[in-house]
Amino acid sequence: MPAERLAEYEGKQAGGHKALLVMEQQLDKADFLVGDALTIADISLYAYTHVAHEGGFELDGYVAIRRWIDRIEQRDDYLAMNG
Repeated sequence: MPAERLAEYEGKQAGGHKALLVMEQQLDKADFLVGDALTIADISLYAYTHVAHEGGFELDGYVAIRRWIDRIEQRDDYLAMNG
């Protein structure tokens, strides 16, 4: 990473972890983001969250998020995108 982009990267990390913490707290109370069923909120946030490591966000400390990702990926109607 270029040195001139380091401050921008660190700023994005702080904001990203703040958002992940909000998700973690909600998913610690419910199976999905808006209750007991998969909704567009889950689908939308899954799209970015399951590849968070590509942006430098390791999910090891986010146990509820990792369970949520697994829950989505284990659904009969789940279709992985290969690219």
